[in-house]
Amino acid sequence: MTPYILSILHGSWLVVQVGLASLLVAMALGLLGALGKLSSHRPARWLATTYSTLIRGIPDLVLMLLLFYGGQIGLNALLERLGEFDYVEIDPFAAGVLTIGFIYGAYMTETFRGAILAIARGQMEAGMAFGMSRWQVLRRITLPQMVRLALPGLTNNWLVLMKSTALVSLLGLQDMTYLAKQAGAAARGEIPNAPLLFLAFAGLMYLVFTSVSMVFLGWLERRYSLDQRKV
Repeated sequence: MTPYILSILHGSWLVVQVGLASLLVAMALGLLGALGKLSSHRPARWLATTYSTLIRGIPDLVLMLLLFYGGQIGLNALLERLGEFDYVEIDPFAAGVLTIGFIYGAYMTETFRGAILAIARGQMEAGMAFGMSRWQVLRRITLPQMVRLALPGLTNNWLVLMKSTALVSLLGLQDMTYLAKQAGAAARGEIPNAPLLFLAFAGLMYLVFTSVSMVFLGWLERRYSLDQRKV
């Protein structure tokens, strides 16, 4: 049984890598989406609104398969038009990270937009009155406060994103879910209820990851709140 457990634990590192990389992509897209929805330019507002509404309305599993296989077909069709005839396969890790990041960027968009709207507009106007550029106001006034206000929503999004990393097993990545199913199938004859046991162990590992995340993000939220009270 030990080799199977070690194999699943090895897959847990891939889960962490996919989760953190996807979070960075989601936060970048979420910030762009939030700024787009609050922009004074109609095309930016339309694009950001369409993105957040459309992506949040389609199941993650459907989007994962659609973006991975559809993106691969589209890329090869484009290369064929350009005269390249070698078939290109998208790296499953990169595809998983970009797809999950793209999906949860839509949720981050709403989280960051709400946090920005919660900041008193007078602070931004005061910054402009002191001669700051829009970029300086964003960097020095808006973003620091947005992070503090967005932390509760960001925590929820991260917990859901972390669990959604199990979907990358559909792309062929050997994460915990994939390895747990493989271990259950291999040990079916030698260990009673092997599939159930190994999947339960994988579920327990996800629970450990999310619990540690909640502790860390809770501490971060308290830290930001303490710094705010000192100001």
